[in-house]
Amino acid sequence: MRKLFLILFITAGITFRASSQVRVYASAGPEIIFSMAQLENQSLSGSNIMRFAPVINFQVNGNIDFGKHFGLFFGGAIRNVGFIYQYGDTASASNAVIKKKYRNYNFALPVGFKIGLMNSWLFYGGYEIEFPFAYKEKTFINNSKQDTKVSDWFSPRVPSYYNSVFVGIQFPYGFSLKFKYYFSEFFNENYQASDGSYPYMNMKSNVWYFSLNFGIFRNTRAYYEAKYEKKTSKKNENYY
Repeated sequence: MRKLFLILFITAGITFRASSQVRVYASAGPEIIFSMAQLENQSLSGSNIMRFAPVINFQVNGNIDFGKHFGLFFGGAIRNVGFIYQYGDTASASNAVIKKKYRNYNFALPVGFKIGLMNSWLFYGGYEIEFPFAYKEKTFINNSKQDTKVSDWFSPRVPSYYNSVFVGIQFPYGFSLKFKYYFSEFFNENYQASDGSYPYMNMKSNVWYFSLNFGIFRNTRAYYEAKYEKKTSKKNENYY
């Protein structure tokens, strides 16, 4: 997957290197994430609950637009990604409902392409590698928070990095919808706790999410200048 996007970047650069329409600029914006996970747990039977993560998710992109209808991008981001898992405690007579909340803060490096109208509607997609650096796990029994919270920096409970792909659509004024899927499993199944147990063994979980994004590809000033140009018939040299 990474080789494919590298080839795409090189090919596009060779194809458009002589074009006078190439525009290079930076953009940035927040992201609101609604995540779940594709779960397979051989020891427990439970349900997945949608997780809402409005903070802290922020991304910065470098954009290379080869004319009005095609572009590439790369960048960096901080993402708050995780899922909620709920199941019944069948091991005891209490039949308690246990809810587990898992999350990572990840440092992400996306790379991808854009097709459409660069200052309005467009489709985009790409690959992203993410490096988790702050892990947290909370437990609730019958909606009562327990004192067993786990909070680790660079935790061995999760892999050292995640591979993911994403697709999305951007609307005018910079608002966009994105879908993302993680090929890497959320947990390190081989992690051994201090008591000798393997708490994540056979717990396969691949996170996926939808998100609302704002301004991640937008040169907002250029968009408004383009509208102003239409009204005044003045030529705008800054954007196509």
